[in-house]
Amino acid sequence: MIRFGGTATLTVIVNYVATNLEKVLLGRFWGAEALGIYGRAYQLVSISTENINTAFGGVAFPLLSRLQHDSSRFKSYFLTGYSLFLSLTLPIAVTCAVFADEIIFLFLGPKWKDTVIIFQLLTPMILALAFLRPLGPFVASLGLLDRSLKLALVRAPFMITAYVLVLPYGLRGVACATSAVMAMSVVPMITYCIRGTMISLQDIMSSVVRPVVSIIVGSALALGFQFLYAQSLSPISRLLVGGALLVSSYLFILLFVMGQKSFYLNLIRVLWQRPSVDEKAPTPSVLQILEKRSGGWTS
Repeated sequence: MIRFGGTATLTVIVNYVATNLEKVLLGRFWGAEALGIYGRAYQLVSISTENINTAFGGVAFPLLSRLQHDSSRFKSYFLTGYSLFLSLTLPIAVTCAVFADEIIFLFLGPKWKDTVIIFQLLTPMILALAFLRPLGPFVASLGLLDRSLKLALVRAPFMITAYVLVLPYGLRGVACATSAVMAMSVVPMITYCIRGTMISLQDIMSSVVRPVVSIIVGSALALGFQFLYAQSLSPISRLLVGGALLVSSYLFILLFVMGQKSFYLNLIRVLWQRPSVDEKAPTPSVLQILEKRSGGWTS
């Protein structure tokens, strides 16, 4: 328990230092205004995905821990949960990038217009984290938490070095460095985390292809809308109409073209189900309900 908890705590500390040192450097060398712009952009672009990650981790860790000795079910549940996590986080991150001007104007006001470019430059970091965050519960549930610590210790020097090298270029340089290091670490970190487990890199690719293709189509349509109607509509109208276009096209491709409609309908039914109270019979778990209704997560 001490070894597991100590490893988890040290990993959190290393990651926290690596992902927050740039704010210290910006405040020290570029002043409070630069720090305020960067910090507000960083907070706004990550707040929604952080909430999803917290909820996902709280459910995934105990769930996968119960299945760690059942390789087939563990693999099925993790891959489907991984795909579900991406399906929720990718449209949020892409919407932030495409409609950065409108989001900043609506939530912060016109005085924060300098935040827009930083907001957009940090979006690749959020996309990278969307692919990496589910690996935390994965390695922890298999008792491989030392892999997370090793990766944190390797990545931290690269991030800190990148901050120092681009610090003379100001906010944009630091934002680009943050996103670049995170994006380049995605494939190596995934490969190392799943090494020697029941999950292969091909399995990961199969899980991400549907939401990734769907969001590419949705973002392309949203960018086209921005190009054609950016000047003729108010910021709020552009955000509402353009955001609706992005989300609706994304859902259409994901549910109908990629064939995920039945899975999400089954999931919604499970979430809305109110099991009957019977003192003589145990209440079925979510795992049992899902497997009974859909034949397992893989369906």
